[in-house]
Amino acid sequence: MNALSPETEVADWNGLRRVESTLPSRFYTDTAHFQLELEKIWYRNWTYLCRADALLGARSFRTFRLGTQSLLILRDEAGQLRAFHNTCAHRGAQLCSEASGHLPGGAITCRYHAFSYGLDGRFLRRPAHARPESEGIRNLKLHAVQIKEWQGFVFVNLSTQTVADPATFFQADAATLRNWPLARLRVAHAQERTVRTNWKILWENYNECLHCPGVHPSLGRLVPIYRRGIMEPKDDPNWQAHADNPEPEFRGGLRAGAATWSTDGKLHGIPFPQLTARERQLGYHYLSFPPSLYLVAHTDYVRVVRYLPLGPDLTQVHAEWLLAPESLAEQGFDIQPCVDFVNEVMGEDAGVCELTQQGLQSIAHATGVLAPEEYDVFKFQSWVRAELAR
Repeated sequence: MNALSPETEVADWNGLRRVESTLPSRFYTDTAHFQLELEKIWYRNWTYLCRADALLGARSFRTFRLGTQSLLILRDEAGQLRAFHNTCAHRGAQLCSEASGHLPGGAITCRYHAFSYGLDGRFLRRPAHARPESEGIRNLKLHAVQIKEWQGFVFVNLSTQTVADPATFFQADAATLRNWPLARLRVAHAQERTVRTNWKILWENYNECLHCPGVHPSLGRLVPIYRRGIMEPKDDPNWQAHADNPEPEFRGGLRAGAATWSTDGKLHGIPFPQLTARERQLGYHYLSFPPSLYLVAHTDYVRVVRYLPLGPDLTQVHAEWLLAPESLAEQGFDIQPCVDFVNEVMGEDAGVCELTQQGLQSIAHATGVLAPEEYDVFKFQSWVRAELAR
């Protein structure tokens, strides 16, 4: 997991050297603890919401739910992105109930008492009925939220303190994706599902392949090393015995003849021209920005997965398939084989994550243990512990 600092890796093997305990089960089921995580993790870190081109033109807006908070993001008349709590500064009514649209007249108007605000959040007017306006009303303004665009991705941060720009936060890890033109990619397909599981269970599942042999048969055929229950060659403590073996079962990467993650293993977009031979051979590259976002960069598309917490046992999972504009313009272009393959894998993951959520309700199971191959799960759980402690 790229965005988390390593704690247990050694020079010759990635695995855990001792038994480590998991997070307590109540961290996944308790309502009060969920609220604590919202305040200490989700409301203080950069959260991915959408691609910048999801807001086309002045006065376009979108709304999002992050935990208990409703957020409004928009593009003003000058093309600048702005974000606010979706709450009227007068008496707190929700401003926009639609998921997306365009703001008429260049103003944000509350349906309750018709208080209007400019696209910069400052109070404009209300039906005063010829009565003089008080200074308190004239000074009203919407509650602003920090918003930044990085490589075409739009992030918000609910902290009231100024925080480091996401470009600063992500750039070191994102350098590994320098051969993918992230900023110019466009959404070819997007979809959303609600998974009945805690958001952390989804991250933990993402961070290990111990489950892959039994859960992902199609993925194992495409990426042979996953059939061994590991993600990297050095996840095997005996990796040196296979160091010279070029087969993808030991080296990683796609099966012979495959070029990308799709039902037929074939390219369905124009391959990114700057990729190295190893990047093409591997066929996938992961980049993680917890708590909300991970990317999987393939030879011809980039998959974006966003998590948003809806409750202790409910998470919204939003996936996007990003391609170069020239792929979208190509005659006969069809992204469906890539979508179908990923949907199969993500559906399998959702199923076992929901089983985990159900099992963690047991009063007999207070905590679990991690296998050596789950070193990245340990890193993620250590990150969660550190975030809750700071």
